[in-house]
Amino acid sequence: MSLRTLVLAALIAAAGSGVVPAAAQPIPEPGVPAAPAETVPARSSISLRGPDGIRWGTANENETRSALSMAKLYLADYALRHGDGSAEDRVHAERMVRVSDDAAADAVAAKYPQAIGSTAMEYGLERTASTGSWHTATTSAADLVDFLATKQATDPGSPILGWMATAPPVAADGTQQNWGTARLPGVQGSKWGWSDLPPQEVASASFGSGFTVAAHTRGSPDDQTADVARALVDVISRMAGIPRAAAGGDAAHR
Repeated sequence: MSLRTLVLAALIAAAGSGVVPAAAQPIPEPGVPAAPAETVPARSSISLRGPDGIRWGTANENETRSALSMAKLYLADYALRHGDGSAEDRVHAERMVRVSDDAAADAVAAKYPQAIGSTAMEYGLERTASTGSWHTATTSAADLVDFLATKQATDPGSPILGWMATAPPVAADGTQQNWGTARLPGVQGSKWGWSDLPPQEVASASFGSGFTVAAHTRGSPDDQTADVARALVDVISRMAGIPRAAAGGDAAHR
């Protein structure tokens, strides 16, 4: 049975039980827009790409929002693939991805001011743009998952994926890196973003075997963890072949 069939069977079973969580929206055929996940609060924008062309997203998955430190993924990719090949660039790229180091991002952005815009054009990220500083760059949940899905498909040995998979629990500024999409079952690597100024905003993006997922929340890390779990724990548990009880299915209530 294919992963797509497993997902569809899970959704049918959920519908038959009379309990229809946000993730129990119909998964469309490849290329058909997903039905909106109406039970996810509008504060969160969430997007998922899975095997066999599966696409899922909240109605606002394409909404342009602050990129926060997720912009560091785009900076790192440009430095690694189009930079001068220096050891310094690689060190900065690793620190941006693993510990979200702002100083490393400042150095790369100063050296390659075109990095975010060029990466957006290369990967077809329509909601991603630089506004003169990486600190104020914009992107969308859909752009983030499409970027990571492309990395998985065309550059699976990318250091970016390896660094996401070995990110430590604490970032360079002391922030705990432990929320949102990283809490989903089957996740192998993650990157987080947050705002140092009010109002509070957080983001996360993760990948697992055959899937990528991203979220941006106008709220706290706990808000995002709850919204992501409410939307996707059931679907991703079945995609990853993990029993719901073992996948932390109560995350939405933490």
